[in-house]
Amino acid sequence: MPLEQKDLGRRPEWLRVKLPSGGNFQQVHRMMRGHSLHTVCEEARCPNIGECWDNRTATFMILGRVCTRHCGFCAVQSGRPTELDLLEPGRVAQVVADIGLQHVVVTSVARDDLEDGGASVFAATIRAIRKARPECSVEVLIPDFQGNWDALQLVMDAHPEILNHNIETVARLSDRVRSRAKYPRSLELLRRAKLMDKAAFTKSSIMVGLGEEREEIVQAMRDLREVGVDIVTLGQYLRPTMHHLPLQRYYTPDEFDELKEQALALGFAHCESGPLVRSSYHAHTQIPDGRVPSMPLVTTL
Repeated sequence: MPLEQKDLGRRPEWLRVKLPSGGNFQQVHRMMRGHSLHTVCEEARCPNIGECWDNRTATFMILGRVCTRHCGFCAVQSGRPTELDLLEPGRVAQVVADIGLQHVVVTSVARDDLEDGGASVFAATIRAIRKARPECSVEVLIPDFQGNWDALQLVMDAHPEILNHNIETVARLSDRVRSRAKYPRSLELLRRAKLMDKAAFTKSSIMVGLGEEREEIVQAMRDLREVGVDIVTLGQYLRPTMHHLPLQRYYTPDEFDELKEQALALGFAHCESGPLVRSSYHAHTQIPDGRVPSMPLVTTL
């Protein structure tokens, strides 16, 4: 039987965020609309949108705004995509160059309707950024391409600094949480990415609060380390609407600190762990060898 939402009372103080406002927020909003680009900040209803956009930081989403999957945790619109904009890589690169960015994150919806799952557009975007802004490092957060390893090779041949693919949850809950995705396939993708480009860092993310046990979280982190993942992020699941998977519990900031200690003890080079942490939160600080300097203005695309 499906789980029901537990009566957890009011949202804890540590999960309350300021409403989006301010001049920088409005400027970023206008910039996105002006270049006809989508952000996962808006589409996935990220709780950090106020903080990040006020700091002129955003995570951009290529390949449209309609996802071919219907994951139980995700607020991104699902359905049959109607667009494939082959000029999009150039527009993303132009924004990167115009603002003078130091680190860029590129993510997308799942495009199971495309033969390569959109991998060629990811690769084109990486190359366009490199041409427009050679000093900018690139992180890509990719879907699993349905296990098409030739598609993964297209992305890795473009040499992103960070290859990110999220397992999202523990093995036991994966089939219920992630539409069409498979836990072993995600681990295999991360393993192969490392083999395809040994210079790239690999990264993944885990949500908590969906009914997992503490040891299952630790085991998921062990699984990631076994396939060579360098960076892990841990954050609280927050139910987007009543139609999404029910929330089972809130983790405290102290519990996130403890999970971070365990992650570092397992050998991750970096762990971002906290109630409001999302996959691309503080992404510009996460390259382990410090190749990306901390900048007062960092926008992730």
